[in-house]
Order: sequence, then structure tokens, then C-alpha cells
Amino acid sequence: MDGPATVLVVDDSRTKRYLLVNWLTRAGFTVLEAETGGEALSRVGVDPIDLVVLDVRLPDLSGFEVCERIKSGYPALPVIHVSAHAVDVADRTQGLTRGADAYLAEPIEPEELVATAHAVLRYYQARQRAELLAERLTGLADTTVAVHAAPNFARLLELAASGAAEIFKSPAAVVAETFDGDYLAGICAGPGAEARTVTWGVEDGAVPTGATVRVQDPAGWALVEWPAGDTVTVAAARLREDRAPLYVVVPTATQTARTPVLVQLAQAVASAVEAQRSFDEEHRIAVTLQRSLLPRRIPQIAGLDLAVRYEPASARTEVGGDFYELVMLDGHLLLAIGDVAGHSLHAATVMAELRHALRAYAVEGHQPGEILHRVNELMRTLLPNELATICLLLLEPTTGRVRLASAGHLPPLISQDGKAEYVQHAAPLLGVRAPRPADLEFVLPAGATMVFYTDGLIERRDVTIDEGLSALAACASWVDDDLDRFCERLLVELAPDEIQDDVAVVVLRRR
Repeated sequence: MDGPATVLVVDDSRTKRYLLVNWLTRAGFTVLEAETGGEALSRVGVDPIDLVVLDVRLPDLSGFEVCERIKSGYPALPVIHVSAHAVDVADRTQGLTRGADAYLAEPIEPEELVATAHAVLRYYQARQRAELLAERLTGLADTTVAVHAAPNFARLLELAASGAAEIFKSPAAVVAETFDGDYLAGICAGPGAEARTVTWGVEDGAVPTGATVRVQDPAGWALVEWPAGDTVTVAAARLREDRAPLYVVVPTATQTARTPVLVQLAQAVASAVEAQRSFDEEHRIAVTLQRSLLPRRIPQIAGLDLAVRYEPASARTEVGGDFYELVMLDGHLLLAIGDVAGHSLHAATVMAELRHALRAYAVEGHQPGEILHRVNELMRTLLPNELATICLLLLEPTTGRVRLASAGHLPPLISQDGKAEYVQHAAPLLGVRAPRPADLEFVLPAGATMVFYTDGLIERRDVTIDEGLSALAACASWVDDDLDRFCERLLVELAPDEIQDDVAVVVLRRR
């Protein structure tokens, strides 16, 4: 409690009330007065009252009843009964049972009244501090869990700022350096307000490793509207010498001695930021590796338009097994798309081996079905525990003649004149011994578009595979003139915001 405690003295006797007020005032308390129980109840919750000294016998209400009503609405407000009439054991028992924190019977000594007032206030102040700390620690735990589960860096800072605002019941800002070396701030105007991120610049290289706390001018942290007349307390957490510090900024008036919760919050958020930075770095390395294993360029072929789109899973750092191939061999376009089971560096290496094997067998002049047969034998011999799906075709650009074979892959889609139909070619996936059907042969008409894809485009947790295929057919019934824009539209309309699996799309149009 920063200033003197405020005591409400409730007594209908002017003389006794004068004595009580005089004793308490001389002891350093700020004193308010009420003559009746009704008047006392009207002041509690309106005036800043820390303690009630309450006569048992009042002209309108029993002091016991007044105490009960006070405690029902404000259980942390202490009440001391004083009485010149109800002085026996039964009365004192009733008063304490119905909520009073102390019971003084007349004649009352001034020292006893002041000492009792200080005692109950010490108890309630300690209780309030303990309850505040417990509430803040609960908020700290909730915020720690939330920031460690954040899907990306910006959302992490938003959750940290809103968590700080809830913990300290005030505006809050959390500032950290991104993977790219820029500073981003999560800001929240107060508890319950929506947090957002803004760019921010910090020039402070003097922060040591560990946690430090400073009181500063809010003008240097003009991220939100801080309370007028207050400074800000800035907790800086720096986990490593080669990392920039993280800052948590809140109004100074919200802080208690040693700022324990603020320091722990800064350290918890800094730990989550470090994990997110590591995730972002690993994810970039994984995506770079994945892309290095895919074709470097799309061939330019007279009479054909080609477009591809590959999107890694946004929730993983591992590389995946999705792949595609586009290459001209002896006047024919070799087009393949596939998916190796699993998400790991091992799956990516298996994918690279299969892709190179496809190219090698195609260079030898084999037809699609024979290529898949030979790849399957290679897998069963050298990679006996692996499974994969592939769709493979050879296309003669001038005539549109197609020879297609599949190994358990999702069927390609042909779209023309507002109609979309799947090319069904059921066959066992790679990695199992089973008879394979003959190649499918057909002519791709001029103006028709074929769409090849992996399961990440159509598979979602909330829909069946048939619903996903129907959605793709509806979306692809109309094809944009620009095939890159068409691929983008497929991803926007079909893939979820947070891509759970890698997505590869290859689109071929015969002019």
C-alpha cells in the first residue's frame, strides 16, 4: 500500500465516532465516517476504503448484517466490530462467524484499536499480494504455453504482448529481433484488446547476457498509449552474446518489488523467440535443400505451356518426399510427379534417387510402364522398406499422343471447354510386388490442360478424399490463360492456410 490506509468508521453515536476517528487519525490513517449501516454500504465500493470499523448496534441494520453484505461483495475488505452492548461470548462468536476479522468490546483502548487495525491490514495486504502473485503466475504459465505453441514469429509476439497485458492489466509491448535482423514489436492496448505487430527500431547494444530491468521514459517506447504521469519498466532478456535482447515493456505502476513475474515473462518469451528463430532457420535450410533436389528450370517446348508450383508444409522443418520431373528426351516430354512416404531428410534422399532412376531408365528408351517396373525393382532391392506413388507420362508435343502409367498416385485431371475429367489408371504403388496394368494411351486435344498434383493439395482433415477431388475438378473446370496464375488459384482455393503437407502441382496445356 503506497499511502496511508483509509478507514471507514461506522457508528451512530457521535461521541464514540469522534473518539474512534480521532484515535485512528492520530495513528496516521485517513478516516471516513458513516452514521448508519445503509450509508456505510453505499460508500463501500465507491470510496477507496481499506478497512471498516463497524459498530454492532446501528439504527437501521444490525452490524452483523452490514458485515455480511460487505463480505459478500468485497471478501478482501477487512472489518473490525466494536460494541458497547453486545459484549458476551455469543455476540463475539456471531460477529466473527458472520465475517468480521476482529471483535473489540468497550471499553476500547486506543492502542488496542490501532494495533488491531494494523494487524488485520497486514494480513489482508499479504493476502492481496499473494493472490496477485498467484494470478500473475497463472497468467505467466498460460502465456508461456501460448508463445511456445505460436505458429510463426509475428504471432508469437502478439501472444506475448496480449499475455503481458492480461498479467499486468495494462498496456504492454514485446520487442524482438527477427531472423532477418529487423526488429518487430507485438503491442496490446490492454487486457482484452487485440494485439498486433509493428516494425520498430531499437538501438541498445549495452544489454548484458541474462535479464536486466530498467525504469525509463515512455517517450522512448512510444508503441502504445502509456498511462499519463507514469514511467515504463523495461525487462530485457538476452540468452546469448550473439543474439539481440528481447524487451518486455509495461507501466511501472504495475510492478511489485524485484519485478519477479516481469523478469520470468521476458525470459520465457526470449526462450520461445530463440526456438522460433531456430525453427525458421531450419525451415529455410530444409526448403532450400528440397528445392535443390527439384528441376532447376522448366523446359521451353513448342506447342506446350508448362507451369509448376511447389509449397513445403508450413508446420514442419523436415524436407518431404514430393517431387516432379520435366525434361525433353528424344522429342518427347517426360513428365512425372510423385510422393515418397514420410517427411525427413531420408524421404528427400529417396525422392532424389527415384527421380534420377526415372530419368536414367527414360534415357534408355523405355516406355512409362517399364520405367515404373524397373524403378519398383530398384526400390524393392535397394530400398526395401520404402513406399512411393508416381504418375508418369511421355507426350509427343506435335501430335498430342500420350502414354501414361501410374503407381498408386492420384489421377491427373484433364480440363477443356469448362469440363474437367479425371484420367483413371489404377495401379499398385511402388515398393510392393504386384502385377501392373498396361500403359494408358490417348491423345491430348489441342487447347486441353492436364493437372498433376500431390495429395497435399486436396487432402484436409475436415473433408474426405472424394470431396477434395470434387473440389479440384470444380476449381479446374476453368483454366486461366496464365498457367502460373492458375496454379496460384488452385493453391489459394484448395490448400489450407497452414499447409499440413507438401504440395506439388504441375500443369500442362497443349496449344
